[in-house]
Amino acid sequence: MSEISASGTSATDTSSGTVIAESATPRGRRARAALFGLQMLLALFYAIASALPKLIAHSSAAESFDQIGWGNTGMYIIGVLELAGAVALLIPVLQSVAAMALGALMVGAFVVQLTAFDGENAATPLILIVPLALIAWARRGRNADLLRLVRRQA
Repeated sequence: MSEISASGTSATDTSSGTVIAESATPRGRRARAALFGLQMLLALFYAIASALPKLIAHSSAAESFDQIGWGNTGMYIIGVLELAGAVALLIPVLQSVAAMALGALMVGAFVVQLTAFDGENAATPLILIVPLALIAWARRGRNADLLRLVRRQA
């Protein structure tokens, strides 16, 4: 059963609580555009500023991973995870899951910054967790779509 609220902001299937149509108001369109812009910005950051130095074994990245004892293997694994997360932030059905996964990666980065580097850059992962949490929450409706796709493939 579908309903459209009196404000015209959304239509939901009351049996499952799934959002069928998002806000058609100018404010809703601006919010969606801003969220997508944030996703693009984060995807560029993770792909270029974070993953690329690890994947090309830039000396700064290599030194950091050697210092924590993970070496090149750990550096490449983290770089691939960050690049995969950056790409997934731009794929609608994966956006929420990607934001959660990158958020978990940032929790790990925060712990490493505190323990191995005496908190030198510990604020960076914490700052990145905030927009990732916003994206994960705002795009959470796509998780049901992803689950349906996974079940259909199984």
